[in-house]
Amino acid sequence: MNARSRWIDLDGAVNVRDLGGLPTADGRTTRRGRVLRSDNLQDLSVADARLLLDDYELKNIIDLRSDAEVRLEGPGPLTRTPSITVHNLSLFSEGGRHTDVAADTPDDAVDIDKVLPWQNQPDAETDGDRSIGHYLGYLRDRGDSIVAALRVMTRPDGASLVHCAAGKDRTGVVCALALEVAGVTREAIVADYAQTGERIEAVLGRLRSSDTYAADLDSRPADSHMPHAAIMEKFMARIDEEAGGVLGWLATHGWTQEDTDALRARLLD
Repeated sequence: MNARSRWIDLDGAVNVRDLGGLPTADGRTTRRGRVLRSDNLQDLSVADARLLLDDYELKNIIDLRSDAEVRLEGPGPLTRTPSITVHNLSLFSEGGRHTDVAADTPDDAVDIDKVLPWQNQPDAETDGDRSIGHYLGYLRDRGDSIVAALRVMTRPDGASLVHCAAGKDRTGVVCALALEVAGVTREAIVADYAQTGERIEAVLGRLRSSDTYAADLDSRPADSHMPHAAIMEKFMARIDEEAGGVLGWLATHGWTQEDTDALRARLLD
């Protein structure tokens, strides 16, 4: 890991970093090696797997992709590692054989606009901003998956890694909520979300190599996929306004003070 940037350089994934080293409002910092975030893990090399197992003691993978994405992409190499538990926690409202789309969608179709929301108007002030709408949809449709993901992060048996396809939208939302619970400053939460922009070209290059995502990505400019800080700022502000903050929202989905204490104990120095 690059100590200055928190990036973890792997052969088979390009958007991997440690959630450690972030400042909290009370002057503490998040612990390194406890929670990692990443893009898709399908292409990890043997050396990548060894690094995650040996250097980070990786034990739990939180996979936020839909059932259809998992089927289409196939099992990643870490799913065959006995010491690792994979938690499939889709953030889409899935029904039957479909993912997050209408009933007349062909089997195994993936709605790319929900998998990778397009930020064409990063400075828009309207509640209709597409990315914020998708992010709020994760909360509306899959509060159960979000609570389960945060609870996995409290486990004491080694590191947890949360990922989706790009490691940007779904992963960004779950990580932002976890960091908010831990007391990380809002500025640092937004900066961590936006940091994916440093590697967006490499992220898109990986996704274009997959038939699951390539066709739609080819028609869109790279800048339309950028994780602009304003998106996360407005998303978190909506939670503050509508639910009394992240803890208020979590409480309506079964999250307890014991859960908060456990996550903070795990993530904070």
